[in-house]
Amino acid sequence: MSNEIDDCIIVGAGPAGLTAAIYLARYHLSIRMFDCGTSRASWIPTSHNHAGFPEGINGNELLDRMREQAAKYGALREPKRVTDLSCEGGVFLVHCGEERYRARSVLLATGVVNNRPEGMDDAFHDEALARGLIRCCPVCDGYEVTDKRVAVLGTGDHGTAEALFLRGYTSDLTLVCPHGDHDLSEEGSAALDEAGIRRVAGLCGEFGMDMQGIGFDTAEGRLRFDSIYPALGSRIRSGLAVACGAGVSEAGCIEVDDHLETSVPGLFAAGDVVVGLDQISHAMGQAGVAATTIRNHLAAKRPIRR
Repeated sequence: MSNEIDDCIIVGAGPAGLTAAIYLARYHLSIRMFDCGTSRASWIPTSHNHAGFPEGINGNELLDRMREQAAKYGALREPKRVTDLSCEGGVFLVHCGEERYRARSVLLATGVVNNRPEGMDDAFHDEALARGLIRCCPVCDGYEVTDKRVAVLGTGDHGTAEALFLRGYTSDLTLVCPHGDHDLSEEGSAALDEAGIRRVAGLCGEFGMDMQGIGFDTAEGRLRFDSIYPALGSRIRSGLAVACGAGVSEAGCIEVDDHLETSVPGLFAAGDVVVGLDQISHAMGQAGVAATTIRNHLAAKRPIRR
């Protein structure tokens, strides 16, 4: 383990982590950012609601621009996965396998991972996503399915809420349970009936796509759609916060105060790991607040002299 202590280590290099890196580096702090290469932003074929890009921008292109900007100001990005996090005597120990790094503060921007339909391999998923046949965020791209034939794969309160949200864009909407019969409350069923949303039981399987759309088998036979939205929940990557003793919500999101600090002093979090809104703009805003608070806390402990 090196005797060097970074001012801040950022875990995660999506929009939140990279925004924080830009801010902190421009505050003349020593920054180390660990990037395991799994930002969900890299999945975005074209984002049309990110301000400043009237024609939209590809997720990987946006990340490339942000990485270049962070590097310009001296933020160090390392392609490593953080495996553990602890705090001893006010100094954070960040583990990357057998390697250990020390920092005065840590920002977790680890995000979440969407659950995929069972039986769908990576190659199929990635191609369908690139073509807009699979869509993950109705807030981001519900506009793109206006008046199209759309399926929501899900059930229960979560599936119902996503289907009702998308009803604002199209009337040709089907809620498909991916694992048998639907599990819906009376209130949910009534809301779906009122909205005219069809329900179909699974099991879903034998996914296929062609130039006309995407299809799969159901209890009512094979169905075809222009796009499908998996409403299957997600895995919140808050394990490092838990390992360090920070509080998390019942759903697993990291709990923070108004300045994005966790219950562990000096440990911050931003982006979807805090609240799963799945919006780049929200993640970037949180990162700016967290980074400025980190700068001010560090300056109070050790006044900055140049």
